[in-house]
Amino acid sequence: MILLKLAISSLYNRRASAFLTLFTIAVSVMLLLSIERVRVDAKSSFSNTISGTDLIVGARTGDIQLLLSSVFRIGHANNGVSWQSYQYIKQQRGVNWTIPLSLGDSHKGQAVLGTSADYFQHYKFAKKQQLSFSQGRAFAHLNEVVLGAQVAAKLGYSLGDSIVISHGMGNTSFHHHDDNPFTVVGILDATGTPVDKTLHIPLAAIELIHSGNHTSHEHEHEHEHEHEQHDDLTGEPKQITAFLVGFDSPLYTLQVRRNINQYKPEALLAIMPGVTLRELWEMLTIVEKILLLFSIVVVLVSLLGMLTTLLASLNQRRRELAILRSVGARPWHLFTLISIESLLITFLGCLVGCGLFYLLMSLATGYLQSNAGITITIAMLSSYELVLIGAIMAAGFIVGLIPATRAYFYSLSDGMSIKI
Repeated sequence: MILLKLAISSLYNRRASAFLTLFTIAVSVMLLLSIERVRVDAKSSFSNTISGTDLIVGARTGDIQLLLSSVFRIGHANNGVSWQSYQYIKQQRGVNWTIPLSLGDSHKGQAVLGTSADYFQHYKFAKKQQLSFSQGRAFAHLNEVVLGAQVAAKLGYSLGDSIVISHGMGNTSFHHHDDNPFTVVGILDATGTPVDKTLHIPLAAIELIHSGNHTSHEHEHEHEHEHEQHDDLTGEPKQITAFLVGFDSPLYTLQVRRNINQYKPEALLAIMPGVTLRELWEMLTIVEKILLLFSIVVVLVSLLGMLTTLLASLNQRRRELAILRSVGARPWHLFTLISIESLLITFLGCLVGCGLFYLLMSLATGYLQSNAGITITIAMLSSYELVLIGAIMAAGFIVGLIPATRAYFYSLSDGMSIKI
């Protein structure tokens, strides 16, 4: 107890250097916990780029290729799904909802997605979060478009603006549908998913503009019944790129998936997006390893900084330690004193680091969700994170043994005869 009080008094007397050391450890702890939390939640968020969807159905191809084309808008689907097959599967037992997806057009390099009004009701991301509007509403007529948050911000569009889509993907297109302009009626909130980079138009509009008709015909008036309006916006295209399926119960998923994969009239493929997303993440493990390596480097640098500070301060305290020896302190007293000081600094640094970690996470949660699609979980430290804190404490104690050992071997004469 006496040595503990002496260690506290000693740290207080050297509060400037002690604070800098403590702050260095606190920042390293904050960075370590932040990187670890972001790493874990990034993996979880990636797996939940699309959530609440039981199956994605498209033309028979690779699982990952279908996922990339339908969800991430990467690559092109070689074939589509006929409308007859879509209607047949839609009517299967247990199917609660379906969302048709038609891709292949673009606007200034941003993907254009033809879909139904159900998209805004049933499409979910992260942990089953529903799409919401920052401005406007969902499309209700054939010549209306809903923009993802990044499209609106990047291209500077606002409600009421008129845009023209182009045939084909990419920044360069030689066929613009100039006679079929679309009016911006809604802008979605940022999700951090490919939805932000997408323009959403009615599925029926895709078929009309490709057939040379106009989306602004007089017959496109508002229907009296919502069901009739829904059918008008969907139409009956010859084929679609893919479609999403949600079931009344997850028990139907495997059975319907097997039936679709064995569907004889057409070569189709049904994938479970959650499983395929995890498989895709496994292909990106290099990112996870880099984050882990960065975490280790941060900790090592902070511990080396603490060791340097302790050794530097120890050199300046040789006279103080010699005086302690002269009043009866034994070598193991000096060893214990320095060890307690390093342990106190490490412990307080970990406490402050945890506080900074929670402060940083609370400030960065919204930004990471809207810009990176990472949903941060602000909760108590996990068992693994507590193990990391314990490892830092142990490492800090071990590092403190080096100056403590040096202090142990300092002699009285060496301390009193320091030349200035």
